[in-house]
Amino acid sequence: MLALRAASLFSLFWAFAPVYADTCSEVRDNTDIEVSSPLQLAYTAEQTEYWSASCSALKPSCIIFPRSAAEVAAVMRVLNTNNEKFAIKSGGHSPNNYYASVDGGPLISTQNLDHVLLDPTTGVVDVGPGNRLDGVAAKLQGTGWTFVGGRIGNTGVGGLILGGGLSYMSAQYGWSASSAISYEVVLANGTIVTASATSHADLFTALKGGGNNFGVVTNYKLQAHPQGAVYGGNLVFVRTPALDAALLRAVRDFTEHNTDDKAAVIVTAERTNVDLIDSWILFLFYDGPTPPPGTFSNFTSLGPLTNDLRTRTYADLMALSNWVVLRGFQVQIGTETIPLPSAARAEEVLLGAGGIHAHWRNVSGTALAVPGIVASIAYQPFPKRIAQAARARGRDLIDVEADADRVIIEMNYAFLLPTDYDKMDGKMRETYGGIRERVVRWQAEGKLPNVYLPVFMNYAFYRQDYWGRLKAESRALAREVAQRVDPGGLFRGRTGGWKP
Repeated sequence: MLALRAASLFSLFWAFAPVYADTCSEVRDNTDIEVSSPLQLAYTAEQTEYWSASCSALKPSCIIFPRSAAEVAAVMRVLNTNNEKFAIKSGGHSPNNYYASVDGGPLISTQNLDHVLLDPTTGVVDVGPGNRLDGVAAKLQGTGWTFVGGRIGNTGVGGLILGGGLSYMSAQYGWSASSAISYEVVLANGTIVTASATSHADLFTALKGGGNNFGVVTNYKLQAHPQGAVYGGNLVFVRTPALDAALLRAVRDFTEHNTDDKAAVIVTAERTNVDLIDSWILFLFYDGPTPPPGTFSNFTSLGPLTNDLRTRTYADLMALSNWVVLRGFQVQIGTETIPLPSAARAEEVLLGAGGIHAHWRNVSGTALAVPGIVASIAYQPFPKRIAQAARARGRDLIDVEADADRVIIEMNYAFLLPTDYDKMDGKMRETYGGIRERVVRWQAEGKLPNVYLPVFMNYAFYRQDYWGRLKAESRALAREVAQRVDPGGLFRGRTGGWKP
């Protein structure tokens, strides 16, 4: 009797238990959407397309390749019938595990959403999230128009714009997201909406710096800008202590004193344990065929080992930049934003024994025995003009005022062995944490301006408090929009990334 009663209760439980659909099987069996399983060629190829090998090591249950917003919507409706973790992938450039990668759940690749449709009269261009920046530049080559993209061609459009996007052209046009006219968005329930300044305006704002919390963007309508030939390339220097001081002072002075919005620089120090390489690599850009005399002389006059600056196409420059992507390496990236020190404080803040660059050298020096280590720090000017240009083009969540010049610092550690991931996790936290501690102390002492210093999403380490470093009103807007467009928390609860 007890056995029969137990059997009846068991049957009753399963009669009323929720039925969870397996996304891969449901999409494969009931739609025409392409689904690739492990060991299939498309699956294997897509898994290699990550910047960090740690992301490639995560194995999705399948990879889904939608070709339209309607197909993305169909996948969203299936995901609403289960509780599987999933990820959306544009270019896979974020090295943070689970942000554009997933282990054991479906991966939705936007690879086939790779359209670039330009109106040659207005310069309005529709761009799909399956594009990488070098691909967009190549497709626009010869049209006389350009997009406000990032600096590494391998970067995907989706992650760049949803994080804000810092560009060589930001002093002219603001963030990459500042050029967005509208977004086509598939919401969590499968509804397709257009977000713009006049339709779903709060969602439009939230998508500019809000990451992957609100839906899947299947089209970016962007305002392109006129462009012909550009000037740019790399300078490479062999590091010396004297050169450290000269380059850091040069980038400080460029941030404050450069008045030509067409000019941009990135000043990067790099060291490895391979043949004791210790160098500086500079990225210089001018939005025109020839910069005015003296524009970059503080850098070019310092005696670079190599100099490949020349007039070229923007597409060529984007393709050239991909040498920085190290295939097969584990990659970690972190960031800090600092106020630009005055000329009188530059020595203490940037150059001195207790300064930011010495701190980076001290921490990175303790990691040089890690196999394959490549440690780098990049100083990227963020002058007032970038904030002015962004604000002139509408609100975004980053919401930086033009009250001070700033520098965005990017830190990278690349290494060979997955077993070193946790150790290097600690090194990354020590690196950006030490910079932050110094800046807060200098601000309290009146040595640096006490200004708003957000964390730049595109460079942030997964442990950094992205939302906590934004303004309260930006956080509140993001939470309200996320709850309204995704009340069930599909994106906030089942994907990686920073959650408002």
